[in-house]
Amino acid sequence: MLVYIVRRVLWAVFLCFVLTVVTYLIFFQIPADPARYLVQAQASPASDLSLQLEAARKELGVDKPIYVQYGRFLKRIVRLDLGTSYSRFRTRDERSVNDMLKEAAPVTISLFFGATLIYLLIALPLGTLGALYPGSHLDRLILIFVLLGISAHPLIVGFFLRQTFAYKWRILPYGGYCPLVGETACGGPVDWAQHLVLPWVTFAFLFAALYTRMTRAGVLEVLAEHWVRTARAKGAAEQRVMRAHVLRNAMLPIVTMIGMDLGFGFASAIFVEQVFGLPGLGSMAITALRGSVGFDLPAITGVVLAVSFAIVVINLFVDLLYVWLDPRIRMY
Repeated sequence: MLVYIVRRVLWAVFLCFVLTVVTYLIFFQIPADPARYLVQAQASPASDLSLQLEAARKELGVDKPIYVQYGRFLKRIVRLDLGTSYSRFRTRDERSVNDMLKEAAPVTISLFFGATLIYLLIALPLGTLGALYPGSHLDRLILIFVLLGISAHPLIVGFFLRQTFAYKWRILPYGGYCPLVGETACGGPVDWAQHLVLPWVTFAFLFAALYTRMTRAGVLEVLAEHWVRTARAKGAAEQRVMRAHVLRNAMLPIVTMIGMDLGFGFASAIFVEQVFGLPGLGSMAITALRGSVGFDLPAITGVVLAVSFAIVVINLFVDLLYVWLDPRIRMY
């Protein structure tokens, strides 16, 4: 088991290294002149523009050989220094990307974990019931829910929930974010949960449908296995058969999907954050892409690396969770 864990950890470290290489090449080498993201050509005469571009190239470090550039880039990442936002060229406020991520990451993490809990609490029971009673009226109702969830875009669901529960009925806040821990007027567990209920439901709607269908297919497949028939033939209680034999084996593809869907989930989080005005990583990425100072390279690379590293770490956790769900994996 120790060998398996070491192999997975080393593989995760290697993937993180590859991600830094790919991210650097995409944002600092593939563009013909990344300095033009920092300098707006229409804002200055040609003579001033050339001087600004030269200063920008020196600021970015792209005037050096590529191995020197990447070495500096990797060194900053190892030191957890993602640079300073280009907003300092518009204002005197020199905000580091690290501080921006510290402010935005808790919002996206809150959205992810709350929505994940909701859609798993919905999908696992519904998928199991659909597998236990295939072809029944209950199974058909579950199928209708799955089709609605897959067909509805998060933007549509978000706008509908906001218009209904926030503007029309005034039951919940229409948007914004309150920190879980804070001494401001808006803060604390109650305000935090109230402001995230609608984003949670919006985010969870699509994934609840996907995981319901996946759970149903997985449970149906396991129910047909010989060891389930053998356990029932030996007189094992149905609850024990479902818990120890069926659900535990059916959870393997579900756990796999949770790790694989993180990137897709971040794409959905961008829409949800825009609808409800959440200052998370998705909003930070959008702001960096359309900032008034041009393409904010430090901010967007910070978001890309933070999300990519999070995906690698959570998939590492999923791989280690496999060992508990299926001990046979220890042999590989």
